Amino acid sequence: MRISRKRRRQWIGFGLGIFMTCIAYVVLSMPNNEDFLSKGPMNTGHEDLSCESCHTPAKGTVFQQVQANIMFTIGLRRTAADFGTENVDNQKCLDCHDRPNDRHPLHRFTEPRFVDARKNIGVTFCESCHQEHNGMRITQVDIGYCRNCHEDTELKNDPLEISHKELVEQAQWSTCLQCHDFHGNHLYEAAESLKDTIPITVVRAYFDGGPSPYADQKKHYPLSEAEWKKKKTAAKKAMGKKKK
Repeated sequence: MRISRKRRRQWIGFGLGIFMTCIAYVVLSMPNNEDFLSKGPMNTGHEDLSCESCHTPAKGTVFQQVQANIMFTIGLRRTAADFGTENVDNQKCLDCHDRPNDRHPLHRFTEPRFVDARKNIGVTFCESCHQEHNGMRITQVDIGYCRNCHEDTELKNDPLEISHKELVEQAQWSTCLQCHDFHGNHLYEAAESLKDTIPITVVRAYFDGGPSPYADQKKHYPLSEAEWKKKKTAAKKAMGKKKK
């Protein structure tokens, strides 16, 4: 059977396309080329992390991942499988950032009373406020987001010269973060007078990646990448012992 020149060129082009795609995949997967794959600059505090610290390799081989997703598409599997890397979800964040006594832990917002907050600002997801690859600390643009849960706030022994109830009635929601850090992780005393609170411009600069206006010291610090890898290795060893 004779193959026409046109068909031959098509096959050669097809083969070259696959070859070049494989070369590009291998080259771009090398650690030194992570910047080419990144969607944008890392957020404040994450600048020195490698891609794999969040984008961990998905389970199984590429063939197994493709096979699992095909089965999911045709209804022979209940859930889709991660392809290439695992999905970056809340647990990935909490692996390094989980801490006791968080004033606003994610699980609290699953309660029925916070249905409006979930709808308005997605408070059950870390990335609702900390969308990665934006080169800043906090990506939530609404600095008065406290209104979604604290419209009934009233203190018996209010320390301020103007009560919290009055601030709520006046819709002065930007003043919340001028006294309080959301997660309550900084070692500092809240102001007792509005004139002593943190200027809103400084709070916004903190959101954008500037120094903390609350305190230099924190109650708890996130794991470094080295500590995270050590924790991950220990967990794998523990799982291996259980299987035996």
